[in-house]
Amino acid sequence: MKSAFKHLPAATVAAAIWLGTAGAGLADVKIGATVSVTGPAASLGIPYKNTLELLPKQIAGEKIDWIILDDGSDPTTAVKNVKKLISEYNVDAIVGANTSPIGVANIDVVAEGKTPF
Repeated sequence: MKSAFKHLPAATVAAAIWLGTAGAGLADVKIGATVSVTGPAASLGIPYKNTLELLPKQIAGEKIDWIILDDGSDPTTAVKNVKKLISEYNVDAIVGANTSPIGVANIDVVAEGKTPF
C-alpha cells in the first residue's frame, strides 16, 4: 500500500516549489488526477482519492483546484480522463496514477499535451 502513495508527496512538494517561485497574481492552479475509485484497483484508488482530497487547497497564497476523475481501473478510461483533464479542464499538472498500466497508458498523452505528470 505504501508504494501507491510514494510519489504523491514529491508531486505536492514540486507544486509548492513551483508556486512559491512564481510571480504574484497568477490564476488558480488546477491539478488533475485519474484515480481507480471503482473496479479491480479500487482498494488502491479509494485511499489515493481520499489522500488527494486532504491535500492543501492553497499553497503560497495561490488557490489549488484538485480535479479527480474515476477511471474504473481501466487504462482506456484513464487515457480519456487525462485527455479531458488537459483539453476541457486545462489542468496545469496531473499527479500520479495508482496502477502501473494506467501510468504507462498515459505517458504519450501527457507528453503530447506537454502537461507535467
